[in-house]
Amino acid sequence: MSSYSGDPGDVKPSRPAFWNDPVIRGIFWQVVVVGGVVLLVAFLVSNTLSNLARQNIASGFGFFNAESGFAIGEAIIPFAPTDTYLRALIIGLLNTIKVAVVGVFFATIIGTIVGVMRLSHNWLIAKIASVYVEVLRNIPLLLQLFFWYSLIVSTLPRARDALGPFLGFHLSNRGLNIPVPDDWAYLGPAVGILLAAVVTWILMRRSKRIHDATGETKPVLWPSVGIFVMFIFLGWTATGFPTSIDTPSLEGFSFQGGVAVSSEFLALWLGLTLYTAAFIAEIVRSGILAVSKGQWEAAGALGLRRGQILRFVALPQAMRVIIPPMTSQYLNLTKNSSLAVAIGYPDIVSVAGTTINQTGQAIEGIAVIMAVYLTLSLSISLFMNWYNKRIALVER
Repeated sequence: MSSYSGDPGDVKPSRPAFWNDPVIRGIFWQVVVVGGVVLLVAFLVSNTLSNLARQNIASGFGFFNAESGFAIGEAIIPFAPTDTYLRALIIGLLNTIKVAVVGVFFATIIGTIVGVMRLSHNWLIAKIASVYVEVLRNIPLLLQLFFWYSLIVSTLPRARDALGPFLGFHLSNRGLNIPVPDDWAYLGPAVGILLAAVVTWILMRRSKRIHDATGETKPVLWPSVGIFVMFIFLGWTATGFPTSIDTPSLEGFSFQGGVAVSSEFLALWLGLTLYTAAFIAEIVRSGILAVSKGQWEAAGALGLRRGQILRFVALPQAMRVIIPPMTSQYLNLTKNSSLAVAIGYPDIVSVAGTTINQTGQAIEGIAVIMAVYLTLSLSISLFMNWYNKRIALVER
C-alpha cells in the first residue's frame, strides 16, 4: 500500500468538463435568454405589421412630417395648426419636462420644510405638518387635480375682474399673468447673474476645502450677496440701464403681454407638488431620525444650537438615507404628470392622444409616449445615482 507524501500544494485541481463549467453555463444561458427575447420581439413586430397591412392601416413614423391641423393652448415654443405632428409632440414633451422640473423643485423644498416641521418640539407646528402629510398622502392624486382645477376655475374671478395687479401680476380663472423683461433688454443682468453664480460656487468650494484642511470657517453668505449685487449692476450698466418691462394688460376678454400661466398648469403644478411633498416629508423625517442620538448630543456638547445641529450635522448624514427613496418620488412625480390629460393640460400624453385620433397610428403614438417616459425616468435615475455616489461615505 503506497501513500502520497509530496507537497499538497503541488496537487492542481482538474478542470471540469466544459458543460459543467459554471462560467460557460452562465454565458450559455444568458445567450439563450437574450436570443429568446429577441425572437419573441421579432415575432410580435412581424405579426403586428402583417395584421396592420391586412387591415390597410398605415404603419411607421412617416406621419411625423404631416400637417397636424390642431392647435395647442400652451406651448413653450411657437406652434400653429400648420406645423407638423413632430413639432406638436416636441411641444408636448417640453410641457411635460416643464411641469416635472417645476414640480420636483417645489416639492423638494416644501417636503423638506414639512419633514423638519414634523420633528419640531412645538406641538402645534408638528400637528399641522402631520395633518398635511396624512391628508394628502391618502387622497388619490387624480381627485386632488380635479379639486385644484375646479377651485381655480370656479373660485377665482374672470379676467376682467382679475386679482391684482400686484407687482404686475394678475390672477384669474384663466391662470396667472406674469410681467417679464422686454425682449433682450436684460441680457446683461442675466449674464451677470450667471457669472455671479459661478463665482459663488467657486467661493463655496474654496471655503469647504479650507474648512476640511484647517477647521476654519470662511464666511460665504455676505460675500456671495456682494458678488451678485456687483455682477448684476455691471451687467445692467453694460446694457445701458434698461427699465422696460412687458407687463400684461387686459384687452377684451383676456390679457395681452407678459407670460401667461394657464389654470390647467397651475392646477397640475399644485396637485403634483403638494401630493409628492407629503411623501418627501416622510422621507426627510425618517432620514433625520436615522442619525444616531449620540450625534445630536455630541454636537450639543460643542455648543451648537438645534438649528445648527440640524444643518451641519444631522442633514448631511441624513442625505445618504434620503436620496435613494427621494429618487423614487422624483420618478413618481414625472410619471404622474401623465394625469394632466384629465384636466386638459397639453402634455405628451394629451398631444400624442390627439395625434393618434387623427392619424389612427396608435402603436406608434403609444411607443412615443413610452419612449419619452422611459428616457426621462432613466435620466433622473442616472443623475440621482451620480449625486448619491458623490455624497456616499468613502471607507478608508
